[in-house]
Amino acid sequence: MAIEGPLRELSIHDVFQLLDLSRKTGRLRVSSALRDNEGTVFFRGGRVVGASIRSNPHPLGTLLLRAGRITEADLARARAAQQAGASRRLGELLVDAGALSARELRRHVMHQIEVVVFELLSWQEGFFSFIESDESEVTGDDTIEVPTESLLMEGARRLDEWTQISETIPHLGVVPRLADLPDDGPAPRLDLRPNEWEVLAAMDGERDLRAIATALNRSDFEVGRIAFGLVTTGIIVCGEPAALTPPTPVRRQVTDCLADAREAMALDQWDAAASHAATAVAMAPDDAEARWTLSRILSRLGREAESMEQLERALVLHPDHPAGLMDMARACARRGELDAAVARWERLVASAPGTPLAAQAAEAIVHARQLVTVLAGQHA
Repeated sequence: MAIEGPLRELSIHDVFQLLDLSRKTGRLRVSSALRDNEGTVFFRGGRVVGASIRSNPHPLGTLLLRAGRITEADLARARAAQQAGASRRLGELLVDAGALSARELRRHVMHQIEVVVFELLSWQEGFFSFIESDESEVTGDDTIEVPTESLLMEGARRLDEWTQISETIPHLGVVPRLADLPDDGPAPRLDLRPNEWEVLAAMDGERDLRAIATALNRSDFEVGRIAFGLVTTGIIVCGEPAALTPPTPVRRQVTDCLADAREAMALDQWDAAASHAATAVAMAPDDAEARWTLSRILSRLGREAESMEQLERALVLHPDHPAGLMDMARACARRGELDAAVARWERLVASAPGTPLAAQAAEAIVHARQLVTVLAGQHA
């Protein structure tokens, strides 16, 4: 049995509540073209047993390593055991090796689930699809079942907190920048936690809060809350794009067209998406985001030559557009132009350090250079 539809007709909160009350078992997939993101939640008897999201694809082992709960050696041994044929999950192998307690493993898995679910509960646009299945087809930890009702209650609490935040930060499309220092007196001392420093360091005066959240693999809620604290303490100011000025009527129309294009993408209505994106480009020929969006849609429609033309123009307008650089590098690699691909990946690494795309680019550079070496050896 499948249940699906746009979130504007049935909110994600209502979807979760429906699956909880009807004690459903299966997989819920939620996509948002506006966020270029997709999440998956697994239910067993109406309770949540697993969750993942594309914007934060890090496996549990990587998260445990980043949290300082295990060492590189611990992780390497567990992965080696898996590669040797061990059928058990990575977390179970870490517990068996004494690198992690079962209680700590459970806490991190539950936290991983909560982060994904709370992010999805904040989405107001997009498309959902639930496919009912047998318990054997549900991916998740057999020992962990999170009551859906408790997740919804915490999600509602966060929504209330976001209502307060939105009085200062109306939406995640605002662009943060450092506030001007006072003319007299010493500069204020900053007493920030590591995660707050990370968000502050990503504020370059060009990216909006949603782009920063994506780049740092953090939830919209967490970045919004940190930005709220930085604004209220006078460290940053937030404003609309384009020199922090109110959007013009044309800009609003372009924004609406791109939102319509992304919603059509989520519904697999690619011809309609192309029409909306092309309208945005016609109204704002110098908008790199509009051209990049149109490029991706044209590529999906198999119109590669037109797609590349739009991508090239987007990169002329915004030479350091991270996603544009990644798309161009991949296109060069597909044509066998490895040197050109490496040049784009290197630019991406330099222009967006510490981001997931930069990490992917760095890994791609290594593989491309290895391939060049292999090919050079074959021709020798």
